[in-house]
Amino acid sequence: MSPANNTGPKLFYRRLDTILSKIGKTKSDKNYFVNILSALRKEFGQDLKIRRSFVYEERGTDYVLIHSVNAGRKKAVEPSVSLDSPTMKLIMKKKRIVMKGEERTALFGLAGTEALAITTVHTPVHRWMFVFELNRGWVYEEIMLFLRSMRTALNYRLFSEMVGTDLERAEQIQKSLLPKDAPDIHGYKIAGKSLPAELVGGDFFEYFQFDKKDFGISIGDASGHGLPAALLVRDVVIGLRMGLEKEMRIVNTLKRLNQVIQQSTYSTNFVSLFIGEIEEEGHLFYANAGHPPPFVVDGKNISDLEATGITLGFLPSIDLSRAYFRLNPGALLVAYSDGIIERLKRDDEQYGVERLKKLARAHKDMEPEEIVDVIFNSVFEFGKKKKWDDDATVVVVKRLEEEHVK
Repeated sequence: MSPANNTGPKLFYRRLDTILSKIGKTKSDKNYFVNILSALRKEFGQDLKIRRSFVYEERGTDYVLIHSVNAGRKKAVEPSVSLDSPTMKLIMKKKRIVMKGEERTALFGLAGTEALAITTVHTPVHRWMFVFELNRGWVYEEIMLFLRSMRTALNYRLFSEMVGTDLERAEQIQKSLLPKDAPDIHGYKIAGKSLPAELVGGDFFEYFQFDKKDFGISIGDASGHGLPAALLVRDVVIGLRMGLEKEMRIVNTLKRLNQVIQQSTYSTNFVSLFIGEIEEEGHLFYANAGHPPPFVVDGKNISDLEATGITLGFLPSIDLSRAYFRLNPGALLVAYSDGIIERLKRDDEQYGVERLKKLARAHKDMEPEEIVDVIFNSVFEFGKKKKWDDDATVVVVKRLEEEHVK
């Protein structure tokens, strides 16, 4: 489940989101956490080397054991732990931690355990602590990804139950964040469209106009869908607008956004993001934080704008670089989210990148708005006109031929 694996953080989050969605169709009750732990162990226990799981509830100055899910050899576990201990203060500060050595034995009484993975979950008025006993062979990056994703998903679920959710208002807020019209840029035409799989979603796109000649576009995809993803979209779009208005460079803006995502509590955890700045003469400077590579159609040639860094939100600090590409007159830039290329037929065949490239090249002489519509219609038909399973977004930028520039 580390970024180097085929699963990747986004697919992992989808697996986790599926589990929580199945369990979370009814309001949480006294068995809610037990059901969560049992399902998580069944889905991830073997991969993550999870042996036993425990839930502690905050009561006054202590955390009291309220649930356990057992597997294998049983060891004694402390029925309560004090918030006054230095180790507990560290756990409360870091929110998620992996413990080894004597400190775990002194605190939880699990002598001989390889390691403990611990995270806290809370509402504005209540707090719990999840403790996972690990077997040998666990991987730090995978465990920390698991803890963070689980913590965020549960925090949001518990919070939304407590305060209620106004999805219609959220829908209006999200619609207000998407651009209504493309900027009027000399020598270029631009179009974009985004369809959420639910009332609100995790895809977004944005235009930036720096002056009459220079402009920018962005497209992103927050992990999961629905309101948690929409909350992150709000933060990212506002962050992009503020960062670019202050004339911050692309890389610095994305690094700041990464920090914002790291600190999120009730939104989702990860967002892929492509952002490009385009100058009048076709100079494209871009950064791609783990987003499906946009491509440029230039005559018969097609070039991919590959990732220049990892998905935002996975690590506290990231290495991200800026890249360059020249858009020649007549060139077509197509950016998209994975809801387009991963749409399935009934036989589980994906629409795929190559089919999208072939379609774009065949219709490159059309207006960008027409190309966007052609893509959405083709993908919708490919999926047998069934409901969209994932948010879908397309942005098209065309540099006009010299004779077409007014």
